[in-house]
Amino acid sequence: MPAPIRFAILATLAAVPAAAQETTFPATLAGHALIPALTMIAPPADAPRDAWISGKFTGPARNDEPMTVMGDTGALHGRRATGIRLPFLGQPLQGLSGFAMDRTADGAIVTLTDNGFGSKANSPDALLFFHHIAPDFATGAVDVRRTVFLRDPNRVVPFRIAYEASDARYLTGGDFDPESIQVVGDSVWIGEEFGPYLIRATLDGVVTGVFLTQMDGADLKSVDHPTISGLSSAGKDWRVTRSSGYEGMALQPGTGLLWGMLEKPLLNAEGTSEGAFLRVLAFDPAAAAWTGQQFKVALADGATAIGDFNFVDETRAMFIERDNGEGDPSLKCAGDPAPDCFPNPAMLKRVVMIDTATLDADGFARRIGHIDLMAIADPNGLARLPTAAARDLTGTFTLPFFTIENVMRVDDTHIAVAVDNNLPFSSGRALDAAADSEMVLLAVPEFLAAR
Repeated sequence: MPAPIRFAILATLAAVPAAAQETTFPATLAGHALIPALTMIAPPADAPRDAWISGKFTGPARNDEPMTVMGDTGALHGRRATGIRLPFLGQPLQGLSGFAMDRTADGAIVTLTDNGFGSKANSPDALLFFHHIAPDFATGAVDVRRTVFLRDPNRVVPFRIAYEASDARYLTGGDFDPESIQVVGDSVWIGEEFGPYLIRATLDGVVTGVFLTQMDGADLKSVDHPTISGLSSAGKDWRVTRSSGYEGMALQPGTGLLWGMLEKPLLNAEGTSEGAFLRVLAFDPAAAAWTGQQFKVALADGATAIGDFNFVDETRAMFIERDNGEGDPSLKCAGDPAPDCFPNPAMLKRVVMIDTATLDADGFARRIGHIDLMAIADPNGLARLPTAAARDLTGTFTLPFFTIENVMRVDDTHIAVAVDNNLPFSSGRALDAAADSEMVLLAVPEFLAAR
């Protein structure tokens, strides 16, 4: 068993190592599958009736009339209509946000749906759940074999939940924002963003523990932590900005440690960003405690966040690095946003390999290289959907999506990557249609062999 990663506490103002000159490895499309955007599931029979219509709070006022308000891409992406209306009848099976490293006994991938509609305020009727799924790249279909709803019947959650007065106490996106998942023995561990917390649950979804982040001997809180108010001070009372908690959480072979990667940079004591890097913190699931170990990951120029994080072996790990854009760059708006262009197209979407055993003097993991998710070779024409573009994409496949939040090693030469489609607020593949939950199999032998 290799020794855990060890090094001194990091200096806040340490220089960030450059990532621009690293190797870009080739990737070839080996399979493409999808879950259609408008895919709904029924709440459990004992869930509150309120959960049968979801998305009632996504507009300026409560709306109980199903399918009456058109979804759009929001101000950042030109408010183009996506063709799908809110609120929903049932719960959307959307927002896939994290692959567990290990599959189930029957070969299914464990993944989870995130908090619902993007924020704590607009998601109190969005139930939280994880899935066992199996993509069939021969047919393009994805078999959702099992959905497990998270619930707190034993009142383990340390604050009032949205469905506090119900008997089953199902959890919602008003309580947590789950973004990453791993299975350790008979427990599921979930990294979330509002605390940020780590949540422990049984394999059938009963919460057994909620653990607030500890870093450098102190609590690390986000602006959405339940104890934070409008009078709180950025950089002092909270250092994690909105939607910046555990977007990735990797299970390390050998040590058995969980490593939580924060989605975006922390704030310093002055309330400004501490730098273009991310913190990665270690938690021991056997002891149910933070170990105090940590390392840093430098972001490339143009990257704003990460999407998922998984180990490849005992020391090498990969994560998704992205900007905030969506849509093909060839359709960038020349002027004001319009229905036929993308005002903020996708420019930087990558899977990056790092070596966690090689840390510099300031605690930064070595970046080995990356693959470009905007330039995937498709010589055999395996892409199942066309991409809106003003350029010839023959033989090229892209993932021009705002949020790509799932990555895992499949075997010695392949990885799987999947999209969080933010239903009904993201497009990317098309100008005027909500994104599907796409999954791709990529042949990347050189990338997986790189050291």
